[in-house]
Amino acid sequence: MRLTTRFINFINKIGTPENTRSQNILNFLQFVFTKPGFKLVLQKSKKFLLSKDKQTELVYNQWIKDRINIHILKGQYNSIIDSLQVKPLFSIVVPVYNPSVNYLKAAIDSVREQLYPNWELCIADDNSPNPEIQKVLAEYAATDSRVKVTFRKTNGHISANTNSALELATGDFIVFMDHDDLLTPNCLFEFVRHINQYPLDEIIYSDEDKIDDKGKYSSPHFKPNWAPDNLLSRNYIGHLTIMKKTLVDKIGGFRLGYEGSQDYDLLLRATELTTHIGHIPKVLYHWRIHELSVAAPSGDAKPYAYVAALKALNDALVRRNTPGVAEYIPDTPGGYRIRYNITKPGKVSIIIPTKNHAELLDKALTSIIKLTEYKDYEIILLNNNSDAPDFFELVDRYTKTHSDIFKCYDASFEFNFSKLMNFGRSKATGEYLLMLNNDVEVIHGDWVTQMMSFAQRDYTGAVGVKLLFPDDTIQHAGVVLGLGGAAAHVFANVHRSERGYFNYIKSLNNYSSVTGACIMVRTALFDEVGGFDESLRVEYNDIDFCLKLITKGYFNVYVPDVELYHYESASRGQPYLNKKNWEQHEIDYNIFRGKWLNYINNDPFYNPNLSVNTNDFQLDIHKV
Repeated sequence: MRLTTRFINFINKIGTPENTRSQNILNFLQFVFTKPGFKLVLQKSKKFLLSKDKQTELVYNQWIKDRINIHILKGQYNSIIDSLQVKPLFSIVVPVYNPSVNYLKAAIDSVREQLYPNWELCIADDNSPNPEIQKVLAEYAATDSRVKVTFRKTNGHISANTNSALELATGDFIVFMDHDDLLTPNCLFEFVRHINQYPLDEIIYSDEDKIDDKGKYSSPHFKPNWAPDNLLSRNYIGHLTIMKKTLVDKIGGFRLGYEGSQDYDLLLRATELTTHIGHIPKVLYHWRIHELSVAAPSGDAKPYAYVAALKALNDALVRRNTPGVAEYIPDTPGGYRIRYNITKPGKVSIIIPTKNHAELLDKALTSIIKLTEYKDYEIILLNNNSDAPDFFELVDRYTKTHSDIFKCYDASFEFNFSKLMNFGRSKATGEYLLMLNNDVEVIHGDWVTQMMSFAQRDYTGAVGVKLLFPDDTIQHAGVVLGLGGAAAHVFANVHRSERGYFNYIKSLNNYSSVTGACIMVRTALFDEVGGFDESLRVEYNDIDFCLKLITKGYFNVYVPDVELYHYESASRGQPYLNKKNWEQHEIDYNIFRGKWLNYINNDPFYNPNLSVNTNDFQLDIHKV
């Protein structure tokens, strides 16, 4: 026992270096010590030698294997399939060009092993130079009548080739699959279940992951429900996607000239014609990792795909009669931003509630007036029971020097953030409201212009931004419901330069809510939802406001290119340090949960497979 203890201590001293030296030590010890006791110690100690990424990979591999266990899946299928009223025919469309024969066979076999049998596999070979490819395809077609193959006589690239495969399709839904990827055994069955539950859906997509040559799964992408702004910043829908054949026919299939991002172009066009878009929060597709795949870690295998994606986005802006231009996001492969022109300008009413803290307020006001490039704005300061002489000196100074844009109103009631926002609205004369904390600092001049460029859109609700702590770590980059039992900010304390989970920090995203510390909304929408709920005095009122916009059909959006410093809680202190504040927190918490429990339990912009105990989109290994 003493030897075992010493051995554990030795392993612990090695630490967790992410290099081959640690693995070599482990391999040597596994070779030398063969007794069962030593094996047990090695198993317990191995975790100390693995990097965090490796540990995550091991956990995920077990998690996904548990969920694609064929024996369990067969039981689910057999117990449900007879009760389903609609059993559509799926046309699985696969363009083939010179893949690894082994990959191709595995892809076709994953289709043939589907629990749900009502499918046809429509394959078009784009004149592959390897004769083995045509031989394999012909053998499958001869073996299974559901496998339909056409051989193109000339190479036309992926768009033309996929259209050739589409010509074979006779099903109700088109399923888009690559020639080297894999479907999970329950893939089509899950789509059938969804179609029976949501019969109007014309586009349906699932979650996905990646698989390497050794059969290891990694990089699971757990996606939100339909999020139009996410799609405008990257092809977050990806694999697996199915569409009603009538919709695919209506848009004319794939367009030539968009190779590499032909699927992105198809999605942009298709989502313009339907609002019936569904999501299955299950991994149903394994994307193959190899050196020529976009799924490769470098993401550099098909740089022409990024050029095509940018072309598809700019085309979409023209089709939608939306003046603007799409650009690459620097250092973010596959990420794009759209710079919209201001087509609906108007006055912006910047509403700032405050009590004392003249130094903080002065920093905020100075940064606004000095840096803001958009000049049609007014500042409405709400004095909530200030009593410090330097505060009144500051107000007097700004009233004299900026009387054309600055006004201060006394809000002589007990602090109630919602009531302050509603009072500020009553004094505002602008077409846009920009609600702003007194403890923020503007750091670039186009902040108002960028926020307005999104707020002006008909389908946009509230516009939020990236807020930073003074050390350049993130204070706010979107709000997820359910975190902490109610709602919380994602990626808090992560450095502003990080990309985040699938580029979430650097990309435009729809969230259920953004923080009220800096939020823009059209005045008409504020009025439409009745402003802020004054029963929520201190907390959750901004989230409540955003959710009211969601229920009206608007999409709230986080704009990562607008950054401000936020000296959080500097003006009112930490909220839970005394009994009164804690009691008010309990009141607000209970009111909020009572109103929005369904959203708290099912945030549509946060995948149910992700944990509500962390703010960085980690897998919840306990979810069944």
